This record gives sequence, structure tokens and C-alpha cells, in this order.
Amino acid sequence: MALKFFTQDGLEVPSVNTQQMIEVDRVAIEETGPNLFQMMENAGRNLAMQAIACLGDRWHQARIVVLAGTGGNGGGGICAARHLSNRGIPVTLCLSSPPYRLKTVPSWQHHIFKATLGQEIAIADLYDMDDPVDLILDAVIGYSLRAAPQGNALGLIQWANAADAPILSLDIPSGVDATTGATPGEFVRANWTMTLALPKTGLLPDKTGELSLADIGIPAGAYAWKSLGIDYTPPFGDRYQIPLTVRTVGNESARGALC
Repeated sequence: MALKFFTQDGLEVPSVNTQQMIEVDRVAIEETGPNLFQMMENAGRNLAMQAIACLGDRWHQARIVVLAGTGGNGGGGICAARHLSNRGIPVTLCLSSPPYRLKTVPSWQHHIFKATLGQEIAIADLYDMDDPVDLILDAVIGYSLRAAPQGNALGLIQWANAADAPILSLDIPSGVDATTGATPGEFVRANWTMTLALPKTGLLPDKTGELSLADIGIPAGAYAWKSLGIDYTPPFGDRYQIPLTVRTVGNESARGALC
């Protein structure tokens, strides 16, 4: 099932599969910029802004749990946790692995987070929390999914789905294949998904909830690079996050983002 993605003004935004997005990231990091530190910061700040938008007027009274993996997706979640804590929101961060297993840039985000008032807990302690959770941020796997989630990543996904709280996923719900939308095992049942840079071909409406797109600072020249050749028109206008409408090719079905 092929999908097309449109802004509210009717501009079609090109979509990419996993391998194309890996190449977009490589081109940005090695050829054009921005570097990974900048992109992760932009992703995390946008995720924090989207979380506040999804919570509405009660955002300053909300309790948020951030579930983060060890890679780039997790780094964006950790960054969001810091920005939310900086705004006085009670934030609890839970990593899928011990901090020493974080990759270099996510590890730096974790270092900064430790200077906030945010709380960090182990996976086992998620089940002992007494206060209600108002929002869960899913930053466990992202587009790096290769097989059915296992181990601690699976545990975080199962906890999120069982919790009585809405879920906002970063880039793609954990456990969903970014290219096909397939779910080889357990996956996060997201209410919202904020995808990064370009929509992914596997962002099926029944897997993502309401969909939005966030600008992480990648310039048009990166998408036009000889190894990509993506016909790209910047879709953001005066915003850094925009809702997307999803249409199935040859079908009239469509779905848009509200928050």
C-alpha cells in the first residue's frame, strides 16, 4: 500500500524508506551539515514542543514519562526530557539499557539531563509508580528496527501499551518497520507520531495515530545530493512542526494530525 503525505496547504512532501533516511543522515553529517549534535537537539526540542501541544492547557500540571533507547531516537527523547524538565514539568526518564551503553551523542544528552530536576528510574521501577502518568514519550527504537523487539526494548513497549496514558512517538512508533509499516512483534500503540525531516514510507495511519512532521534543520541541498536526488520543497513555512495528511494511492482514505 503506497502512501502520499501532504501539508494542510496541499503540498506533497516526499517520503523515504529506511535506507534513504540513513543516507539523508549520512549526507547531512558528512557533507552538508547539520551535524548529529544539532539534529538531535532540534529533534528533542520539537518533541518537547509537540508534547506540550498534545497536553493542551494542562501541560504545566502534567506528569510525563520518557522511554528512550540507546541510539539517535533515544537521544532525541532524552533531549526532550531535559527541555520539559526545564519548563517545570515533572519528567521521569527510563532508559532501555544502562547509560554506559548509550552512543556518543545520546550519552552527551544524558549528561545534560542529569543536571535537570528530572527523575531517572530503572525499567522495573516503572511498575511501582503511584502517581498517574499524563503522557508517555516513545523514543525507544525509531527507524533502526531490524526484527521483533526483544529484551528491555520489548519491556518498555509492553509497559507503554499497558499504561493508562496517551503515547507520543518520535519518528515512528517503536516496533513498526519504517519502510513497510510491518510489525514483526510488539509495537507501540501511538496516539500521535512526530516524524523527523521527511515522512517514512511505513507510516501507516492505523499504526501512527495523528501524524506531524518536524524540521531538524536539514537543508534542501542535502536532499538534492547526488546519492539521493529527492525533489524537495521546504514545507514548514513559519513553523518548525506541521501536521500531515496521509492519503493512500488509489484510495480516498486520509488522516491528519490535530495536535
